[in-house]
Amino acid sequence: MSYGYPPGSGQGYPPQQGAGYPGAQQGYPGAAPGGYPPAGAPGGYPPNAGGYPPAGGAPGGYPPAGGAPGSYPPQGGAPGGYPPQAGAPGGYPPAGGAGYPPQGGYPGAGAPPAAGGIAPAQNYAQPGGMPYGGGPPPQGQYGGYPQSSAPPSGQPGYGAPSAPPGQPYAGKMAKVTSGMAAMAIKTHGTVTPHPNFNAENDAKVLRKAMKGIGTDEKSIIDVIGHRSNKQRQEIRQMFKQAYGRDLIKDFKSEVSGNFEDLLCGLMLTPREYDAQSLYKAMDGIGTTESTLVEVLVSRTNQEIREIKEAYKRLYKQDLEKRLISETSGHFKKLLVSLNNGCRDESTHVDLNKARDDANKLYQAGEKKWGTDESTFNMIMASRSMPQLQATFEEYYKIANRDIIKSVKSEFSGSIEDGMVAVIEVARNPAAYFARRLYESMKGAGTKDHMLIRVVISRSEIDMVEIKRDFQAMYKIPLAKYVGDDTGGDYKKLLLAIIG
Repeated sequence: MSYGYPPGSGQGYPPQQGAGYPGAQQGYPGAAPGGYPPAGAPGGYPPNAGGYPPAGGAPGGYPPAGGAPGSYPPQGGAPGGYPPQAGAPGGYPPAGGAGYPPQGGYPGAGAPPAAGGIAPAQNYAQPGGMPYGGGPPPQGQYGGYPQSSAPPSGQPGYGAPSAPPGQPYAGKMAKVTSGMAAMAIKTHGTVTPHPNFNAENDAKVLRKAMKGIGTDEKSIIDVIGHRSNKQRQEIRQMFKQAYGRDLIKDFKSEVSGNFEDLLCGLMLTPREYDAQSLYKAMDGIGTTESTLVEVLVSRTNQEIREIKEAYKRLYKQDLEKRLISETSGHFKKLLVSLNNGCRDESTHVDLNKARDDANKLYQAGEKKWGTDESTFNMIMASRSMPQLQATFEEYYKIANRDIIKSVKSEFSGSIEDGMVAVIEVARNPAAYFARRLYESMKGAGTKDHMLIRVVISRSEIDMVEIKRDFQAMYKIPLAKYVGDDTGGDYKKLLLAIIG
């Protein structure tokens, strides 16, 4: 078993479609969250705050991301991410020959916070009637959401959520105003393009590191841990061209275990890596439902379409059919809806619709005996993330209860987890992924596949914000938590990526 890696075609990476980055899409807006409370202050994050924030003013809860609001950008028609190659044989698609089209995604705000810094409070809406997201975002890498203006790293990311009324976020309450612009926020990856990149030199270093007896793991980490995904694809192509060898196959023959999984995962394009993650979640006995939710909730429509294409090309299966065969009940319906990739990605919030949807959710759950799951599914899987933020605020006004608390009382099992994930990603994606990282390492043992997946997929999007939220939520730096829970070359490569 090769952990879901697509079989090699013997040809390396086929050429990418279209050279260079096409135009980027418009970014989504977001709600303006309140600022972070200082560490240790009342309302901050207790060390064990791994769960969902309680409603009603109790301490704890997720911090807002970024210092300015953010949310989900619309698709601009240009393909995002790494499109699978039409007609290419299964296996690893090619690295070079072309750049990567842009990702759609959720934007972020301002410069990255200083270490341990707390983001200031902002208002949700920005006067002036501009659409959410401002100008066109730069191109991205892994699943995520483009910004309205490029951060220092040039990578896209998630935006910030609004705090629902009664939620214990510190700082000013966010307010959604229909037809007004939210200030776009920027997020920042810890992995950025190397300024003095030379694919030929890097290929030579890697070949030397694996030639002869023994392996020079330090040289491998120095190269792979400090190159962007686009640069890693160029290295792989150059390695194939110069030495007639597939770099991933060489890695797999030289290293093993979690280090191998991390190293080889970094060599896949983002959409291939997403497809592989979904495949592994459903391979063998049992299904890792949380992985299915994590990937499908946090990707844009365009990215989901490309994931489905990559899945079919690499594994000769239809993703929707596989999801249907591996899941059941209302959870299956939610996954099929998310996998459809038809979420509204408009940039304006309609407060009347938010009030109407909030009332529908209340009538479908708290107000009645039993639960109308189809109403929850329709709203959670189809509304834009800014629209959901507004809906959750309106829900509190009607129910006098936070939507997460209601969901947890109305649902159970995988469907509960799926609904909660949608809410958390709509509010604050960085905090959602910070919690996922914490859960991958807490207690006895480590869920290495979860740890590796989040680190790889967020490394060029919002790892700076994830690190900040992790520190705020768990009172320990992410790098220290990872370092204490892992070891050897695996630990060194993880820390090189996390920064």
